[in-house]
Amino acid sequence: MTLYAGIDLHSTNNFLAIRDLDGKRIFQKKLKNYPEVILSTLEPFKKDLDQIAVESTYNWYWLVDLLMDEQYDVKLANPSAIQQYEGLKHSDDKHDAFWLAEMLRLGILPTGYIYPKETRPIRDLLRKRSHLVRLRTSLILSLQNIIIRNQGKSMDVKKIKQKTQDNVAQALLNENEDLALAGQVSKDTIDFISQQINQIELTIKKKLNSDMAYKFLHTIPGIGSILALTITLETGPVNRFPNVGDFTSYCRKAPSKWTSNNKKKGKGNTKNGNKYLSWAFSEAVQRARQYDKPARDFFNKKASKCEYPVAYASLANKLARAAYFIMRDEVPFDHKKLFA
Repeated sequence: MTLYAGIDLHSTNNFLAIRDLDGKRIFQKKLKNYPEVILSTLEPFKKDLDQIAVESTYNWYWLVDLLMDEQYDVKLANPSAIQQYEGLKHSDDKHDAFWLAEMLRLGILPTGYIYPKETRPIRDLLRKRSHLVRLRTSLILSLQNIIIRNQGKSMDVKKIKQKTQDNVAQALLNENEDLALAGQVSKDTIDFISQQINQIELTIKKKLNSDMAYKFLHTIPGIGSILALTITLETGPVNRFPNVGDFTSYCRKAPSKWTSNNKKKGKGNTKNGNKYLSWAFSEAVQRARQYDKPARDFFNKKASKCEYPVAYASLANKLARAAYFIMRDEVPFDHKKLFA
């Protein structure tokens, strides 16, 4: 007997649903997120279970790793691509779990990529750096607001981040002891976060220093160390993308529109893909326009014929395409191939 399981996962519990080859509901149960409970519940069905679908929620790592370690064939369901019947009057965890199992049975389950367990931590460490950068930016903006409210002038970000000289104390120390404390606390926190960011960068660079794809990504206009790290780690094994179009779509740098009879009928899900890669190539466009003449000429020519957002998207798409072939073939960037 062939069985298909769907697991609707939440923070503290999950709902397990199992169907047979004919679509009949065989088993259903709400379970606590305890590994031993989940494995013992699945054990009677293990020899017949063909596949298990787990929804890609924020906390899927532990469950997918647990099941794969026990030799279950696990599929990570992509929730943004799953279609529900619009006429439904009721939906709950049980329905969602059985629907995952049903899509498995029918072979129509939209799946996501299960990033390798071994390299997942270093990718998440880079994402932590991004989180810290956002925190530091919010602190800098808050500190700038304090200074401009009380001094009538702003302070450059570089001066705030400078460690050799405390410009913040000089600006606020003579004003008021409470303001001075606010400024000092902000400055100390900014400096501490900067130190942690630097530590993360050094750790990741050491681990990727021998990666040829990472090295060659530096040759692309607009891409420095942080963007190269982001593209390398967020892409993972580049051969998981059958062609360059799949990669640019995953980077959110491919056109997203629906047409019929040459008329626009709407657009697709522009958020379907990797937001970190989307950010990386958007940043690369800004730097490439600033420092690389062929890239700037391409952008200006495109912008003269269409709107600026289209020109930005076009250059980002080109840079993403270049990154794909550079990572796949491990070769340096060639201006002639991209901007010929």
